[in-house]
Amino acid sequence: MGATVARGCGRIFLDERAGSQGESRKMHAFSRGFPVKFIDPRIDFAFKKIFGSEEAKDILISFLESLLGLTGDRRIAELTLLDPFLAPKIRNMKYSVLDVQCRDHRGVSYIVEMQIQKAAAFLRRIQYNAAKTYVHQIARGEDYPKLNQVIAITITDFPLFEGFTHCVSRHESRETVTGQVFLQEILYYFIELPKFTKSLEALTDVLDQWIYFIKCAGSLEAIPDTIRAEPIRHAFERAMVANMTLEEYEFYDKAGIALTDAQGAVQLARQEGRQEGRQEGAGHILRRQLQRKFGSPLDAEVESRLSAASLDEIEKWTDRIWDA
Repeated sequence: MGATVARGCGRIFLDERAGSQGESRKMHAFSRGFPVKFIDPRIDFAFKKIFGSEEAKDILISFLESLLGLTGDRRIAELTLLDPFLAPKIRNMKYSVLDVQCRDHRGVSYIVEMQIQKAAAFLRRIQYNAAKTYVHQIARGEDYPKLNQVIAITITDFPLFEGFTHCVSRHESRETVTGQVFLQEILYYFIELPKFTKSLEALTDVLDQWIYFIKCAGSLEAIPDTIRAEPIRHAFERAMVANMTLEEYEFYDKAGIALTDAQGAVQLARQEGRQEGRQEGAGHILRRQLQRKFGSPLDAEVESRLSAASLDEIEKWTDRIWDA
């Protein structure tokens, strides 16, 4: 007998189904009267499931080709996932390592990462990971010609670079006088989702559709009819809650909760920091007024009471000081 799980805007029924290996319990959306539900690709677990699975390499290839502008004989003929998505394997891994790493038929390595929350030294970590991937291609004593290009692709759900408004940017090393490019072994691409403001009707190419999918799929109720590219429609199918195992859904749910908790902790810290700053400033003003009225320095008892006082108490004392 199936169990009902309440989730978002619809109901989901869990049902026991034994496959050829009898290994999975699939989730089936009871769709009559309820919209289709997609997982949010911005959550790293969902991103890895959609873009980093062996059975869905067409999704990752299409995304890379559209972002890098690979056409004709430059298109990716074959792609090897270096760390494919496996739900049991990543159950005990930290969220920060859920990137997608792969290598194409020419030996070019790609690191694709979705980052929903800004972290300390974020850009340095990206450069470190790219450099580490580049160095680890060869063992000590091997020839440097065996080194191949590394391309780091980072998608952020927050504004990262000031000074321009376009959402896709490419970063490389250039000679400062001529502007020529000689060092292309490590390249960086960034997609800043908040800078992408196109509506569904305004999408003009496959890259637009991919960015729209990543940013908006979690809030959609159906696959848009205007999105015709087969790999993107395949990505929508992989993002359907109905196509997830119970184990995948539970892990996705936990990842979402952990992310919400982390964001809440950051907001609370900011609020507490602002409150602490206000309290410190009000305390400083009150000290100066007390010193002007009664002379300085303040005795130990007064200092102790000021240090232990709340913001409300400090403000009340400040209002009353000239009536004393």
